[in-house]
Amino acid sequence: MTTAKDLFIIAMDPDHSVGQGDLSLALAGAELIDLVGAEAVVVDGDHIVPGGSAATPEDRLMRAAVEGLIPREPYERIEDWLWRRGRDLSATYRAALEEDGVLTRKRTGRLSFGAERVEPADTPARTRAAKRWAEKEPVLAALTSVLGVEDARSDDEPGFDDEAVTTVMAAVHDAVMELEAVRQRRNIENAAFANVWRGP
Repeated sequence: MTTAKDLFIIAMDPDHSVGQGDLSLALAGAELIDLVGAEAVVVDGDHIVPGGSAATPEDRLMRAAVEGLIPREPYERIEDWLWRRGRDLSATYRAALEEDGVLTRKRTGRLSFGAERVEPADTPARTRAAKRWAEKEPVLAALTSVLGVEDARSDDEPGFDDEAVTTVMAAVHDAVMELEAVRQRRNIENAAFANVWRGP
């Protein structure tokens, strides 16, 4: 399992409500942090430089992430990677985890034709993700915090020993904030349009 998959499992818990756009950006950040840890990439300032590791990731989603890297100068900025790689990434993870049996579909309410939702199945993957989150593993804790999934037991901000991880996490935070600003602006514009349409 990867940080991105653990993050997705935590975000899909029925007790949490996470926007798919926010989650997609955070998943792209989680992938990048794992790639840094595997030495598949190096963070140079705010750019992503493919690293010296020739090992191919076993995880198919991580392989897709590696294959999507820009291998030559000018290397891609972290912010641009988050938006490009993050496009519809939550849907990609949902499909992959459903295929692997990590997610299951359930109907809400008592009727068999109620609304359908997806939630983590009782699997070793769910247990591992929950254990990592309960132990406040810094990267996973920071990513869930960015998504608004807070652990009520602690108000401490996790710290990182790796400057590259700190840089990526800051970029994820900024991207999620930018997405929220776009949403708010759109809501204001839609409300203004509705007021004009209704007239005085």
